[in-house]
Amino acid sequence: MKCLTIDASNMHYTLLNRTIRQAVYEGYDEIVIDHVLGQRFIADGLKGNVTITINGVPGGDLGMFMSGPRCIVHGNCEHAPGNTMDAGSIIIHGGAGDAVAHSMRGGRVFVRDSIGYRGGIHMKEYHEKRPVLVVGGSARAFLGEYMAGGLILILGMDDTGSFKEQGIGSGIHGGEIYIRGNVDRNYIGVGATLKSFGEEERDRIRPFIEEFTGYFGMDHRSLINNTFTRIGPSSSRPFASKYTWE
Repeated sequence: MKCLTIDASNMHYTLLNRTIRQAVYEGYDEIVIDHVLGQRFIADGLKGNVTITINGVPGGDLGMFMSGPRCIVHGNCEHAPGNTMDAGSIIIHGGAGDAVAHSMRGGRVFVRDSIGYRGGIHMKEYHEKRPVLVVGGSARAFLGEYMAGGLILILGMDDTGSFKEQGIGSGIHGGEIYIRGNVDRNYIGVGATLKSFGEEERDRIRPFIEEFTGYFGMDHRSLINNTFTRIGPSSSRPFASKYTWE
């Protein structure tokens, strides 16, 4: 296995990303980046099976358009990690900002702690491409806004009580959102509705909970056996009545 370590101290993001791309081109299997502090666009558009370990706080759009690699972040992330990601995984040992998994169309994003506003906005799926976002803590308002596919799972391990953020699934027309515990329907957005949750749905989310807890050294059993609120689209065209037809 070929491994490269990059010291990103005071390195401009353009040079850092050029160095990463060159290493992937040269066949490195593992890239470790130390002292990351806000450099954006890391791993954007990369393909292949390379593992990129980031020690620090990467800037916006980590893994945008990425197709295959695995990014492991030992720290927090700024906005939009996984933006329009096609395949691969992002594992964040911390929290993340707004628009996590924005327009994500494949792959998986795991966030140990909480995320900001509009997590999973415009997530989509096509045939076997089904993106997954798993958050260990909580999320802010408009989670899953305009969601067209995929799966969002909020585990709520931050002990803040029940989920009380507005606009959950606002405009959703595909995919599904699972939130551990009970959610008052007053927090459900326009176009979204509460769906039934049973053993079939529990089995559906079980592999993602097991994968999540495996990354962060947690016990999956106490999470899987909880009650979850399942939210999905009330219609595939939630705003059809807003248009004028001749």
